[in-house]
Amino acid sequence: MLYHVPALLNECIDGLGIQPDGIYVDVTFGGGGHSYEILKRLDRGKLFAFDQDAKAEKNKPVDDRFLFINQNFRFLRNNLRYYGVESINGLVADLGVSFRQFDDPVRGFSYRFESTLDMRMNQGAGKTAADIVNNYPHERLKKVLGEYGEFRNVGAMASAIIEYRSASPIKTTGELVESVRKFIPERAENKYLSRLFQALRIEVNREIEFLKEMLLQATEMLVKGGRIAVISYHSIEDRVVKNFFRTGNFEGNEKKDFYGNPESPYVLVNRKVISPSEEEVSRNRRARSARLRIAEKN
Repeated sequence: MLYHVPALLNECIDGLGIQPDGIYVDVTFGGGGHSYEILKRLDRGKLFAFDQDAKAEKNKPVDDRFLFINQNFRFLRNNLRYYGVESINGLVADLGVSFRQFDDPVRGFSYRFESTLDMRMNQGAGKTAADIVNNYPHERLKKVLGEYGEFRNVGAMASAIIEYRSASPIKTTGELVESVRKFIPERAENKYLSRLFQALRIEVNREIEFLKEMLLQATEMLVKGGRIAVISYHSIEDRVVKNFFRTGNFEGNEKKDFYGNPESPYVLVNRKVISPSEEEVSRNRRARSARLRIAEKN
């Protein structure tokens, strides 16, 4: 059951340059949008799909060429090797939270719904957003808000959260919003709250850490000429992908060989980041922040 069409779907699939007999990986299966399109272009090839949210499995196609793996993509290499796969021809990653997860009022991903502060993509593991806001010390809260929310007044925000929780634990999305209410600008409330919830979600799911692990493993497993396509939705993860594709490291430090040529495991397929067209955004407002980068293994 395909429940939505992903952002930049055609650009992403076309950019992979799919070979009919190749082995491909969709590390963020979700509703199956990318997987279904990849399967249309495969003949005797194989497609492996990862998703740590067990609910995603209900969307899988009935197809002998397809295998669903209910795991975080940080376990990419080990799982593929378990199935006898040592190399792949391409990989797609559509990062962040799926629209279905955002629209689920009980998951706590959105400030639009009054719900428990969970935010775990895998509901069977790890700490929740409530654990973070109620237990992190001041300095650690500052780090999360600064690095993943890109706020400036992180010290005051962290202090406000700690002051609020000292009177009563912060258990719901509404209570989290109230704890920082005095910092929310009236004309930018949605943007501000989106960044706040983003920061906690990234910390809960260790998204940046696991993204880096996956990129390193994908690079190891891609064949020469194999391609990787990554769609990101905020500057933090996009910066990680951009730096890695261009320089082979996450800091963006360019290294050159003896002849002065840049050293990187990849050559960029799209020199400039790909954004949705105005027509796509008019059909799907949520696609407006999507950014696609595609690279080919040297």
